[in-house]
Amino acid sequence: MGPCCTVFPNCTSVGCHFGAGAPEMHCSLHTFFAESRLSGEQSSQPGMAWQGRLQLSAQGPKLLFTLLCSSCAPGIDCFKELPEGSGLCILWGHLRAAGTMEIVYVYVKKRSEFGKQCNFSDRQAELNIDIPPNPQLAEQFMERNPVDKGIQCSVSMSEHEANTERFETETRGVNHIEGGWPKDVNPLELEQTIRFRKKVEKDENYMNAVMQLGSIMEHCIKQNNAIDIYQEYFQDEEVVEVTEEAPSAKTINVFRDPQEIKRSATHLSWHPDGNRKLAVAYSCLNFQRAPEGMSLESYIWDLENPNKPEIVLKPSSPLVTLEYNPKDSHVLLGGCYNGQIACWDTRKGSLVAELSTIEFSHRDPVYGSIWLQSKTGTECFSASTDGQVMWWDIRKLSEPTEVVIMDITRKEQLENALGAISLEFESTLPTKFMVGTEQGIVISCNRKAKTSAEKIVCTFSGHHGPIYALQRNPFYPKNFLTVGDWTARIWSEDSRESSIMWTKYHMAYLTDGAWSPVRPAVFFTTKMDGTLDIWDFVFKQCDPALSLKVCDEALFCLRVQDNGCFIACGSQLGTTTLLEVSNGLYTLQRNEKNMASSIFERETRREKILEARHREMRLKEKSKTEGKDEEPREEVPTTNLEELVTKAEEEFFSVIFTELKKKEAAAMKPKPKHQKMEGDEEVEGEDEEEEGASEETPT
Repeated sequence: MGPCCTVFPNCTSVGCHFGAGAPEMHCSLHTFFAESRLSGEQSSQPGMAWQGRLQLSAQGPKLLFTLLCSSCAPGIDCFKELPEGSGLCILWGHLRAAGTMEIVYVYVKKRSEFGKQCNFSDRQAELNIDIPPNPQLAEQFMERNPVDKGIQCSVSMSEHEANTERFETETRGVNHIEGGWPKDVNPLELEQTIRFRKKVEKDENYMNAVMQLGSIMEHCIKQNNAIDIYQEYFQDEEVVEVTEEAPSAKTINVFRDPQEIKRSATHLSWHPDGNRKLAVAYSCLNFQRAPEGMSLESYIWDLENPNKPEIVLKPSSPLVTLEYNPKDSHVLLGGCYNGQIACWDTRKGSLVAELSTIEFSHRDPVYGSIWLQSKTGTECFSASTDGQVMWWDIRKLSEPTEVVIMDITRKEQLENALGAISLEFESTLPTKFMVGTEQGIVISCNRKAKTSAEKIVCTFSGHHGPIYALQRNPFYPKNFLTVGDWTARIWSEDSRESSIMWTKYHMAYLTDGAWSPVRPAVFFTTKMDGTLDIWDFVFKQCDPALSLKVCDEALFCLRVQDNGCFIACGSQLGTTTLLEVSNGLYTLQRNEKNMASSIFERETRREKILEARHREMRLKEKSKTEGKDEEPREEVPTTNLEELVTKAEEEFFSVIFTELKKKEAAAMKPKPKHQKMEGDEEVEGEDEEEEGASEETPT
């Protein structure tokens, strides 16, 4: 018979199942395996034989034994126990004792011999044991209360700090143009496009597609006409419960000037759509003191990415003002330090799209620029300290469309004009505009006047220095706010001689101010010491409702978001801080409009009465000065007034001396009597109070 193991096919012994690689085993194994395979005498049953295999591995040789059964299917081995005392067991014992081999069993079974398959099923719960409580054991139990037990099982804690790397993002845009045309069709040629459209419309596939889409579009149009998904059901509800939350504000983000040479943030402007972007103008307003190498760039910041500006604006001169176009958010208007007016279109890049000529521009820096509410959305006007207000159309910036000189003497002389620092324009009053000057005077103008002299209507004077902020109340346009020197003042157009309300004189100079767009009684001011003050004159008039230290350097500009929730403040070092105020400062309170209106009307009436009184006093003084020479007898009342004053002083001091004498006499009386008298006086005092109360009730 041939060898039954193919691992060592080079064995020359007859009936040996091992190769030449194990010569020490040939003499003792091949005879045993051959005899057991032929006769099956060493097996426990007839027709069965043992097969052995020697397997070499890294751990050493292994001997594998398998019992072959003639009754099983071909190729399937049956495992049986080795008969005790057999030659194979003896041989295996010698090999195991030598420590040269390790036994490994190979189990091969039929599927039918695995046993019965397990089947699981649901059944009801069964009660196996029920042990009732023993009352005798309960009597022996003694309760411990309280129980103190020390346990030391605290979790070990450790504190670690990690400084993560800054994740910088960059925004990029793509301008799309008309496409989808074949190569042989030029989209700019109208005849070719019309010819191609007619060809496509005659195609059957096109007609079938339009017919299929027509029913879907008709369904959508009918659905939109039936239901307005953007309807606001509670738009007219303005009454909100008064919140008792204390006014507060927190810093949301900080946008720093990326240039090494720091510049001042001179003006801020919110993006008109969604207010997710903020345009900041940077310049140095110190005359002829700009440092060498100072950058001219201004930036547009994304509120969610303070690390890098989204868009860089590159003017020819530093920008003092920068304003978004409310009708086209891609267009910005800028006033330059050299007096020019610049216009940008962010879709075209960072460079200036339109620029006014230097000959027809302002002669000083442009401190104010405002967009007008026009049909085209391209008209604007600007103001400068050269004393001129100019109207522009950005479609043609070569020269202004109109110029008004701020000469309050109405002589239209530029050398007599007052320098303009701030501008105010209300869309509800399209013909009126107001100008704040360097001399602390507010000039009210009418653009549609017949003559240039009539364009200056009236003036309001009350500040000791330049008026840095000028804004009408968004709810009551007749009342406007001015910020200058050390105070902020509220004016009424009906009272021209003085303001109707004003803040106290601060220790630091005020730099900017603005009304809240959602609350008529709230306004904001910034100061040179880096403080932001929030005023609510319905809540408190003498002091600000909230005073917040924003930064260590001076704050130069301020801008409030349209919803009144966020405030942006620009500082002297170019840092723009974004603040979020508490809910009570941007939520309209109950009856706040009526209360603010009544306060404005009351203060206006009071000022009118005081103005009339001052006029009377001035007329009397004039009449006195004019009649001094003619009637010298008018000097007699002055002597009488002096006599009356001396008499009043004598009476006042005599009353004081008499009271002092009474107190000294009461102090000289003996103590026991004095104590009894005090008790009697207390009782009498109580009776007198009761009598006084009874006497006061009928009156």
